This record gives sequence, structure tokens and C-alpha cells, in this order.
Amino acid sequence: MDKKQDQTFDIIEVCLLAGKIMLRGGAETYRVEDTMMRIAAAYGIYHSHSYVTPTGIIFSIDSHHPTKLVRIVDRSTNLQKVAKVNSVSRLISSGDLTVKEALEQLKEIERDALAYPTWVQIAAASISSGCFLIMFQGDWTDFLPALLTGGIGFSCLIYFHQLVEIKFFAEFLASLIIGLISVLFVVFNIGTELDKIIIGSVMPLVPGLLITNAVRDLMAGHLVSGISKGAEAFLTAFAIGAGVAIVFSF
Repeated sequence: MDKKQDQTFDIIEVCLLAGKIMLRGGAETYRVEDTMMRIAAAYGIYHSHSYVTPTGIIFSIDSHHPTKLVRIVDRSTNLQKVAKVNSVSRLISSGDLTVKEALEQLKEIERDALAYPTWVQIAAASISSGCFLIMFQGDWTDFLPALLTGGIGFSCLIYFHQLVEIKFFAEFLASLIIGLISVLFVVFNIGTELDKIIIGSVMPLVPGLLITNAVRDLMAGHLVSGISKGAEAFLTAFAIGAGVAIVFSF
């Protein structure tokens, strides 16, 4: 009986760890809940219940075992971790992983950074800023200013986020610096269209994944998660717009 109970606790641990990694990596709420219940069903627990919000996971299997709660403090975008957890979930569903093996693999996924180096992220933000400028029908003469402005702005975002844990404050300061640098480029006749440079440069800061997940959660019937993610996306967009608006006001 004790061995069976220990096995049940390990299954709960596997479900919670998989949900935690996915939620912190930017997965949709309904996908997290579905993955947790599928893992539990694959191990013989067919009556599990999961309730997921952007800041926490509640998981229960029946009245004989305690309900578990996991608090989610920080969230980012790491879709590679989400994909790896999905791969582990498929192996569990096909019966190729034991509970212990699944738990070890999930712990390894949680430990691994699985993120691109900072310089690669900055380079990608720079190139995408220039490409967004062209996409919004900007002039090719503004490609280099947008590339530099976007790279500097994204660097500032990473730096300020390390100094202050408040995400919206970092985004506000980054957009403020983007606006100032864009103005300087135009003043010194290096750039021509101020609005296109700013629009292209702030695009790497725009919360596209948040907006997408908010809509998908709302369509799936997860109203609490959808509204909360939508509110977070709105605050992020407001912080970006406020930073640029302050530059224009002066």
C-alpha cells in the first residue's frame, strides 16, 4: 500500500512539474491542463482535476490524496522547453517512460537554460527591427538606424529587467530610450522617417505571444486566464506606448 501511495505521489509530482515548465515557458492554459491530465491518465489515474492560472497550478486526483498547489512567480517565452515537455508527454502516453524516468527527464528540462545567448537575442532583435521597418513601408535609408535602435532598445530591456524585477518598468524605460535614439538619428539627418524607425524598433518588445495565448484561452473557455493574460498584454503595450509618448511630448 505504501509503495502504491509513493507511486501516486510521484505521478502527481510528474504532472505538476510538466505543467510548471510549460506554463513558465509560455504555453497556453488549456494546453497545460490537457497535458497534465493526459500524463495522469497514461499512468492509470483517470479522474484527475487541474486548474491552471498564469500564476499558479492546482492539481488533484481524488479525495484520498491531498490537493497540490504550485506557485508560478516568473514567466518567459521558451517554446523549446514546451516542445520538450510535449515530447516527454507523448513518450509517457505511449508507455515508453516509467514514472521515475519521466520525473528525471522533466527535472533535467527544468534545469537546462535552453535559451539562446544574450548576444544572439540582441542580434535577432536588431535584424527584425530593420525588417519590420521595411515591412511597414519604411525607406531603406532608415534600415540601419532601425537596426541599431532596436538592438540598443532590446539590450536596455534585458539590462533593466535584471536590475528591476518589474517587467513593465523595464519595457517603459526601453521604449523611452528607443524613442530618444530615434529622435537623435533624425535630428542628425541619419534617419528620415521618425515614426517608421520607432515602430520597427519597438516591435521586438510587443507582447505577441501573450496576446495570442489570451485569445486562444478565451476561445477555449478559460476566462480567468484569458482575461489576466490580456490585461498583462495591455499593460505591456501601455508601457511601450507611454515611453514613446513621453519622447514625443518633449
